[in-house]
Amino acid sequence: MSISSNLPSSSNLPSSRFTFWLVLCAMILLATNMRAPIVALGSIAPVVQEALNISETQIGWLGAVPMLSFAMGALIAPSIGKRFGLENTLIAMIGLLTVGMIVRTVIPTWSGFLIGTLLLTLAIGFANTLAAPVIKQRTPKHIPLITGLFSLTMTVTAGIVAGVVLPLSEQVGWQWALGGWSLLGIFAIVIWIFLRLRLGSSSHQTVVLPTSEYSEISMWRTPFAWQIAVFMGLQSLLFYTVASFLPSIWVSKGLSAVQAGQMASVFQFMAPIAILSLTWLVNRGRPIQALAVFAAVLNVIGILGISYLSTELAWLWSGLMGIGCSAIFTLSMMLFSLRTYTTNQSSELSGMAQFVGYLIAFFGPLGTGWLHEATGSWDLPLFIMLILMIINVVIAWLVSRPAMVDGKKL
Repeated sequence: MSISSNLPSSSNLPSSRFTFWLVLCAMILLATNMRAPIVALGSIAPVVQEALNISETQIGWLGAVPMLSFAMGALIAPSIGKRFGLENTLIAMIGLLTVGMIVRTVIPTWSGFLIGTLLLTLAIGFANTLAAPVIKQRTPKHIPLITGLFSLTMTVTAGIVAGVVLPLSEQVGWQWALGGWSLLGIFAIVIWIFLRLRLGSSSHQTVVLPTSEYSEISMWRTPFAWQIAVFMGLQSLLFYTVASFLPSIWVSKGLSAVQAGQMASVFQFMAPIAILSLTWLVNRGRPIQALAVFAAVLNVIGILGISYLSTELAWLWSGLMGIGCSAIFTLSMMLFSLRTYTTNQSSELSGMAQFVGYLIAFFGPLGTGWLHEATGSWDLPLFIMLILMIINVVIAWLVSRPAMVDGKKL
C-alpha cells in the first residue's frame, strides 16, 4: 500500500488499537444520526400535521421521501467519496444532515419540512453507502464487529427516539423535540474531524494490487452485485411494509388494537438480538452462507404464520420477521466489505446495491397499500410477500457463498 506524503509519516501513524477505538466511536456517533430524524418525525406525525395544517397526502410524501433519497444518495456517493475522500465526504454529509434537522425546526411550514427532510435523508443515503468502505479501509480486521455495532446503534437509537419524542414534545414543544437531535450531529462532526486530522484522508491513499483487473470491475455488470442488491432490496421491502402495516394486518386477523401494537413492538425489539447474535456468530467463524439462508427462512416462516397459522402465536411470527430482517440488513453491510478487494470496490458495491435495494423497497408499502385497497383484504399482498421471501432464500444462498465480487472462490 502506498501512502501520499500528505499523510502522517509511518512513525507518526496512530496505533492499530487507537485507530480501532477512534473509528468505532466515529461510526457509533454516525449511526446515532442515521435513524433518529426519520423515526422522530414518524412518532409525532399527527402533532406535526395538526400544527402545520397539512394533509395526509403530504405526510405520506414525508414518509416516502427517505427511500428515494437513500437511493439517490447511494447512486452518487461512491464517485463523490472517491473524488473528495470518504472522511471529507462524511463530514460534509453529517453537516448537511444537521442542517436538514435545523431547517425543519426553524421553518415550520410544509415546504420547510419537505426541504429539510430531503436534505437530511440525502445525507443519510451517503452515510449508508460510505460506512462500509470506511470500516473496510480503517479496520479491515474488525469488519463484522464494527459493522454489527454500527447496525445495532442505529436500531437502538431508533427505539429510544420512538419512545421519548412524543413525551418530549409535550414538555418542550414539537420543534425542539425534532430539532434537538441536531446536537448528535454536532458531536459526530467533531469526532469525524478529529478522525480526519489524526488518520488523514482516504482520497490520498492508493492500494497497489498485483494486477489492475480488480479496479476494472463494474458492479452494474456483475451478477454477484445484482444478487446482493436484490437480497437487500427484498429484505427492505419486507421491513418497510411490515413497519407500515403490521398492526393493521393483525387487527384484521382478530387481535385488538393494543395487541396489534404490541406485535409491532416485538418486530422492532428483535433487532438488537438479531444483530448481536449475527455479529457474535460471524466473529466465531460460523459459515456466513448458513446464517444468511437461516435469516431468509425466518422471514418465510413469519409471513407464513401471519397468513395461514394461529394468531395465538402472533408474537412468534412477528419476532421471527424482526430477526430475519435485521440479520439480513447487517449481513448485507458486512458483505459490502468482506466480498470486495478494495475500498473503492466496497464503496461502489455498497452504492449500487443500496440504490437498487431502496428502489425495490419503495414499492413495498405503496404496492401493499394499493392491493389492500383494491381487494379489501390482506390475503393477496401477503401471498405475494410470501413468494418474494421464498425467492430471497435462494438469493441468500447465492450471495453468501464463499466467493469474491468477481466470482473467484475464497
